[in-house]
Amino acid sequence: MKKWLIPVIIIAVVGFGLVSWYFGVKNGAIEVDQAVKKEWGNVETSYQRRNDLIGNLVKTVKGAADFEKSTLEAVINARAKATSITVDPTNITPEQLAQFNQAQSGLSSALSRLLVTVEKYPDLKVNQNFLKLQDELASTENQILTARTRFNESIEKYNNYVLRVPRKFVLSEYKEKEAFKAVEGAEKPVEVEFDFDNKPQ
Repeated sequence: MKKWLIPVIIIAVVGFGLVSWYFGVKNGAIEVDQAVKKEWGNVETSYQRRNDLIGNLVKTVKGAADFEKSTLEAVINARAKATSITVDPTNITPEQLAQFNQAQSGLSSALSRLLVTVEKYPDLKVNQNFLKLQDELASTENQILTARTRFNESIEKYNNYVLRVPRKFVLSEYKEKEAFKAVEGAEKPVEVEFDFDNKPQ
C-alpha cells in the first residue's frame, strides 16, 4: 500500500464518523422533540376529558331546583376560558404555559366552589349520574397529574439532549423548552370528593 493512501483513508474514516455522528445527533433531536409533542398531546387530552366531564356535571346540576345560578355561570365561564387557550408544542414558551395553567386553575377553583355548593342539595348527592361523574372526575384528576409528570420528564430529556456539549453546537435551531409548573397555591389537587355518609333516608 502506498504511503499517501494512509492519510487519505484516515481522513475518509474520520469524515465518515463525523457525518454519522452529525446525522445521529439530528435524528436524536427529532426523536426527543416528537416525544415532547406526544406528551403535550396527552396533557391536552386529559384536560379535554375533564372539560367534557364538567360539561356533563353542569347539565346534571342544572336540573336541581333553585341551584345557585351564579355558581353555575362561574363554572361555565371558566370552562369556556380554559378551552379557548391553546399551546403550540413546537414552541412552548413560559408565557403560554403560565396562561394555560392559570386558566385551568381558574376552572379548578370554580369547580371546587360548585362541588361545595352541592352539599346543600340532598337530591343531587344521591343522583346516580352525579355520583358517576364524581368518580370519573377523581380519576381524571389523576390522569392529568400523570400526563403532566410525563410531559415534564420528556421536557427534561429534550433539554438534556439539545443543551449538552458538543450536541449543542449542531442543534442551534432547537431551543430550551419550559416544563409545566404549578400555579401559586395549587399544591393540593382539586377536591372532588363528597360527604355521602349523611344521605337522607
